[in-house]
Amino acid sequence: MRFMDEPFAYRVNAACRVLGIGRTKLYGLINEGRIRPIKIGRRVLIPRSELEALVKRLEEERAE
Repeated sequence: MRFMDEPFAYRVNAACRVLGIGRTKLYGLINEGRIRPIKIGRRVLIPRSELEALVKRLEEERAE
């Protein structure tokens, strides 16, 4: 059951590990508007849905 297996959102370091990219690249994607983070206090969280959407868009761009 995927709902319980994966977090809804990742901290920046965890999102980088999931995507296999560095923090600078992740923040670049955020600044470009390609990933929309959530801020709770000072903590930046990246929703799992944003990571999935990014990967899907990249796959579609590659297929064109």
